[in-house]
Amino acid sequence: MQVVVLTGGIGSGKSEAAKQFAALGVPVVDVDAIAHQLTAKGQAVLGQIQLLFGADFLLADGSLDRAKLGAQVFAHPELRLKLESLLHPAIYEAAMQQLKENAKKSASPYQILVIPLYFESTRYHEVADKVLVIDCPEALQIERAMQRNGSTAASVQAVMQAQVSRARRIEGADEVIDNQGSLAALQEKVGLIHKKFIKTCIVNK
Repeated sequence: MQVVVLTGGIGSGKSEAAKQFAALGVPVVDVDAIAHQLTAKGQAVLGQIQLLFGADFLLADGSLDRAKLGAQVFAHPELRLKLESLLHPAIYEAAMQQLKENAKKSASPYQILVIPLYFESTRYHEVADKVLVIDCPEALQIERAMQRNGSTAASVQAVMQAQVSRARRIEGADEVIDNQGSLAALQEKVGLIHKKFIKTCIVNK
């Protein structure tokens, strides 16, 4: 089973595209979802984060204060590196396990691996057979991200500046979906590229 990496900048519509691939019967592995699972209350990784950063980064119920931790590591690159060295190997191992399980269980000739920061790291490059970028103009990225979680334009722009450029993502893509239209338009484009992947993945098996 081939692996199609799905990536894109903040607010580009990666999550919605992934949902639409899943609705078409394509297995989806999402590294952000894995990160949330690994840092959930009661998980060993959360205990390691507490040891590293302190109990101040836990909420009253003992779960991770993701917003507070995110703001801290974003403002302090050395802390971000510490968190990444803890989280990324565990996330990678879990993602590889899910990919293997999907390959055993699903009849689909390909599966989707959602990695927001694919171009910022080389960790997953060796497993990618194709790279699909979900793209939209930067002004629309900012607008969508602000609507989604109440962020300010400045905070969204700061995240964008920490990511590779839109041009770099497009340059590194095998396929690009232009997602500056409606959900229906995105659904149509996902359907078309799904048919293309089915054909090319079967041919290249």
